[in-house]
Amino acid sequence: MSQLDRISDPTGVAPSSRYSHVVAGRGRQVFVAGQVAFDENGQLVGAGDALAQARQVFANIGHCLAAAGAGFEHLAKLTVFVTDIGHLPAVRTAWDEALGTAHAPASSAVQVAGLFQPGLLLEIEAYAIVPEPGQSS
Repeated sequence: MSQLDRISDPTGVAPSSRYSHVVAGRGRQVFVAGQVAFDENGQLVGAGDALAQARQVFANIGHCLAAAGAGFEHLAKLTVFVTDIGHLPAVRTAWDEALGTAHAPASSAVQVAGLFQPGLLLEIEAYAIVPEPGQSS
């Protein structure tokens, strides 16, 4: 059994194939600050290209999770901030590439007027639950 229980179709709520409405689990909590499309040198990746930025953001999330001893399979919740709701298909493509379909975290998507630096099209924050030593994953 997975350490995270994912429920995509709770009674009374429209089912989802892309995300889970509810994710519950036991273990160490990991919070990843909002990640943007900066490479390891702080340079913007994919100016004007939502897909390139989304791919960099998910790469950054992967690095952050790894630093905490976690992986995408431990994601419980993602919050996606986009400057244009039209960027969501690009986010979904990068999401599918990074997470696949087996690990559907809960998620929210919000259009915002802007992010902290011009040129950034999206930011994603993450929450994960990692099993404690001896706990099954």
